[in-house]
Amino acid sequence: MKAKYELSDILDLYGHKYLYNNNILGYKVKVLTNLQYCRTSYFGGHVDKCEDCGHLQISYNSCRNRHCPKCQGLKKEQWIMSREEDLLPVKYFHLVFTLPDTLNPLLLKYQKELYGLLFSTVWSVIKSFSEDKKYLGAKSAMISILHTWGQNLSYHPHLHCIVPAGGLDEDGNWKNTRSKGKYLFPARGMSSIYRARFVAGLRKFAKEKNLVLSKELTDKLFENDWVVYAKRPFKGVRSVVEYLGRYTHRIAISNHRIIDIENDKIKFWWNNYKNGGKKEIMELSSDEFLRRFCMHILPVKFMKIRHYGFLSNRSKKKSLARIRRSLGVNAPAKKDKNWKIILSEKYGIEVNICPKCKKGKMKTFQELKRGQNYCPL
Repeated sequence: MKAKYELSDILDLYGHKYLYNNNILGYKVKVLTNLQYCRTSYFGGHVDKCEDCGHLQISYNSCRNRHCPKCQGLKKEQWIMSREEDLLPVKYFHLVFTLPDTLNPLLLKYQKELYGLLFSTVWSVIKSFSEDKKYLGAKSAMISILHTWGQNLSYHPHLHCIVPAGGLDEDGNWKNTRSKGKYLFPARGMSSIYRARFVAGLRKFAKEKNLVLSKELTDKLFENDWVVYAKRPFKGVRSVVEYLGRYTHRIAISNHRIIDIENDKIKFWWNNYKNGGKKEIMELSSDEFLRRFCMHILPVKFMKIRHYGFLSNRSKKKSLARIRRSLGVNAPAKKDKNWKIILSEKYGIEVNICPKCKKGKMKTFQELKRGQNYCPL
């Protein structure tokens, strides 16, 4: 069902004023422009005609930007289908690594470098515990997904990680965790090592950039434990796939959460997890809404989903084959990721069938260039 209000509506009404009054980085301006004009003549398109009844249908191209709430559905399904081919019939864990808000000013200024440090630090922790014979003694893997927002669009960088309950040992056999799948590694132990390694990496980065980290800042970083949240293991491969569907291509706010746009105010619903996950309504000025949204626009070409260990692109093919031989299972059949098939199977949309007469085939008879509107002869 089409949302009543869209992010593009907010940009249509208030985007120009926000950009005029604020000094926004060029790549973020480009993202906002893409989102504003997604599926309009700005990106061109094509005109289809039914071969039976003559019905005309104009389709404008999507912006394909990863921050766009209109463009994630198809990409998400294609990505999930690829991940289904990689999953093993073993237990998986969901871990969340957070950063203290004390670091927010630095994170906002050096997003690319410090987000990268977050990824590498978390993997170093998982890798160390996996290789330790006290916990596993095998080569593990991780799928990690960066989120930077809270439900109210606040700035809250954290990493969601999917980690299998086992790994590949030196003999090429699958080895389960010693806990028999009840837990992965001790959260408190991971937390202390995670904090120490991230702060060490931060100090190294600061030295390279000639930045001064105040004693007050570093002291605050060690005042409290850093949150490493280990959720219960997934109940099966199907639940892992469902999780991937919810989290991987999520953006800061979806169109369906926006409930009103009026008098320079934006209202949207959010889940207040400090109040038991209760659904509440937040009202922000257009400037504040767009300011918060812009905090979550990622640096150009920054990869927000990464794979490590035996799931990395470099070793995945050989490693998965060895693990499947060890487990005595076959690789799943590959699925056709054609976008027309996905639209048909997942959304019930038959792009080749006339939406009016329901039987004729639609055939493209005119391509529309960027900025070109359809003009009948």
